[in-house]
Amino acid sequence: MAKGRPRRKRPGAVARAAKWATGLGAVALVAYWLTTPGAVAYDERAIRVVDFSVLNDDQKLEALHAANDARCTCGCGLGLAECVVTDSTCPIRLDNIDRIRGMVRDALN
Repeated sequence: MAKGRPRRKRPGAVARAAKWATGLGAVALVAYWLTTPGAVAYDERAIRVVDFSVLNDDQKLEALHAANDARCTCGCGLGLAECVVTDSTCPIRLDNIDRIRGMVRDALN
């Protein structure tokens, strides 16, 4: 054996399996989160400028899904709810808030 740096051991089969299991678990968790019916990226706590309290749980979920699925029309590429929550400088933010309020009214009816 040559003198110098000692040779590193390659990880064993158990260590490799643990890394793969961790990675697959993380992927599965993300997939579960994305496919859970009740999950929305921006919920009523995030969209504080709109009152969702007049809705029951099913109606609230319907309005939140609509707000999260719709797109902002200013050209920023953000979702409607995301734009309202994260971009206070959007030139059509007030219109976007009114659109979400309309979604609440639609869900109520």
